[in-house]
Formats: sequence, C-alpha cells, structure tokens
Amino acid sequence: MKEETAGHPGIVGGVDTHKDLHMAAVVDEHDRVLGSECFATTRHGYRQMLIWMRSFGELLRVGVECTGTYGAGLLRYLQHAEVTVLEVTAPDRSDRRKRGKDDTLDAENAAHAAFAGVRTVTPRTRDGMIESLRVLKVCRKTAVAARRVALQLIHNTVVCAPDELRESLRTMTRMQLIRTLAAWRPDLSDYRNLTSAYRITLKSLGRRYLELHDEIADLDVMIAALVNELAPDLISRNSIGYESAAQLLMTAGDNSERLQSEAGFAALCGVSPVPASSGKVTRHRLNRGGDRAANSALHIIAIGRLRTDPRTKAYVERRVSEGHSKLEAIRCLKRYIAREVYYVIRKRNHQIGQVQVA
Repeated sequence: MKEETAGHPGIVGGVDTHKDLHMAAVVDEHDRVLGSECFATTRHGYRQMLIWMRSFGELLRVGVECTGTYGAGLLRYLQHAEVTVLEVTAPDRSDRRKRGKDDTLDAENAAHAAFAGVRTVTPRTRDGMIESLRVLKVCRKTAVAARRVALQLIHNTVVCAPDELRESLRTMTRMQLIRTLAAWRPDLSDYRNLTSAYRITLKSLGRRYLELHDEIADLDVMIAALVNELAPDLISRNSIGYESAAQLLMTAGDNSERLQSEAGFAALCGVSPVPASSGKVTRHRLNRGGDRAANSALHIIAIGRLRTDPRTKAYVERRVSEGHSKLEAIRCLKRYIAREVYYVIRKRNHQIGQVQVA
C-alpha cells in the first residue's frame, strides 16, 4: 500500500468507540504515535475527527473498533468520505497485560493494528438493504421471545387461577385460550377482588400475545419481500427458507466482495474444518468459531435436504459407509452447502452491480 501521496507523509488512524465519545489516535509512516484526541459521537464530531486526522498528513486508512455497534455511525461517515476503514478485532491481550488499559491506549492500539494490518478485517457496510434486513430480523427475534414469555405467563397464571376460572380454561387449545382471554371485559375497578385481578391479568396477557403475533406476521412479510428482492435464486434452492436465507445474507453483508473466496465464507459461517495435526497424526477438528447463527441456518438446511433430497441421502450414506459418523457427514454437507450459497449470493450481487452501473 502506498504510504506517501504528493509529498505528504502517509498516516493511519485508530478509533476506540463508545456511546457518547470516540477516542482517536494517529500514527505516522513509522508507526509512531503523533497524537490522540476525543470527539463527540455526532456528525459534527465525525467531521472534526476526520479534519483532525488529515491535519497530520495523507490519511491512508482508519482502524475502528466495534463497527457493528458504537462505531456504526462513524463507519458510515468515513465510507461516505471515501476513507478506507478496517475493523479492529479483539485486542492484543499480552500487550494489554503489560501496558494496562484506557481509552487512549485502546485508540493507539487500533491505529497500530491498522498500520500493521493485524487483527483487522474489512467491515460490513451498514447502509444497504442487508442492514434493513438485519434490523427487521432483530426486531422479529425480540418479538418472538416476548410472545413466548407472554404465553408462559398465561399458562402459569391459569394453573394458579381460582377454580371457577381454571376449570373453564384448562381444556382449550392455545389460540382458543388466547382469543377467549383477549375478548374478556373484566371490571377494572374491582381489582381488589382476587378473581377479577386474575381476569384483568389474563386479558392483558392475551391481548399482548395477539399484538405480538400480529407484529411478527407483519415483520415476516417485510423480511420475505427483502429476501425475494435480494436473492430470489437462494429461496428457490431446496430446503432454504426465508429465515435461513435472511441469516446467510446478513452474514455475507451488502459488500460480499470482502469475502475473497468460498472458503472464506465457509470459515465465516464456522463450517470449515480446522487443521489439528501433530507429528505423524493428520486430522482436522470442528470449527467452533464463525457466525453461529449462520452455522445454525446451514444445519437447518442440511437436515431439510437429508429428509427430502435423494442425492443428499446418498452422500451421507456413502460417508457413513466410509467410517464417518452421521454428525461428521452432516458437517461435511454443511461445508458444501456454504459453497453453494456463496456462489448464489456473489452471482446476485454481480447482477445488482451491473444494473446499478447501467
């Protein structure tokens, strides 16, 4: 990478991100710290940070911590300003033990990492349809969890309810129970009475469940529309549903070109075998890293194909006959599915890029 431009020294920035303030540091072409400064997490603060960094010389790249959370706003601003951004991953523990920890040191370490190109990855962009898909998925996940809690509270409350309420409710199906409770009209002024208090509580929980149920259905429609627009070929593949497709699209990100190969995507999904050889023993172990949600999506697809696809059944049977366990065969199958998904996503992104250029 070119370290000097038009006679100006090349400098590299590093940012330790927080909720209200970001600590920034700059190192020169010899990896020496030139300065550090604190800036607000506002658009004006981002602008001041960029001006401050460029005052030291030609800004080559910036290492930013937590680009998916506290650093998301800064990432968008720097990318719009056409600044190369690298996400700095876990800090160097041995260096931290020796030097200690504070925000200034963390910013300087981020700058050192970006300068050396260690502990850095290309961050996912946060300004496309994949980001829209991500926030909708997060909202749906929390709504499903809240609906589950509401249902558990309903069942627990019915178990403890007075006999005249419990006997009439315990034989109903789930939706019969929910709709019956939501339709109740208890006397809200009679909350001191035990039976009335139970009626008020159960009605509130029933309405809460139905509201969350409708919210999840609305979110499902929006998520399905985004997935259909982003990767219709992915949905058409065997055993790939909207939930799994959405998760795999989120893992790849809007800028899937940051993944250099299908092996990189497999490693990102945690389905690439990890070498664990020693001496005369040559073997691989299970990859326990990567995006576990993507790993789970691939596992769901693999199980679905194992039930419905004759070729998949034959492949697993062949691996088992060779001495592998069924779980090992499924792990191999997930690796092949990751390769298939990678090429589908890359092909779709290439088509979208061609349309945008035209």
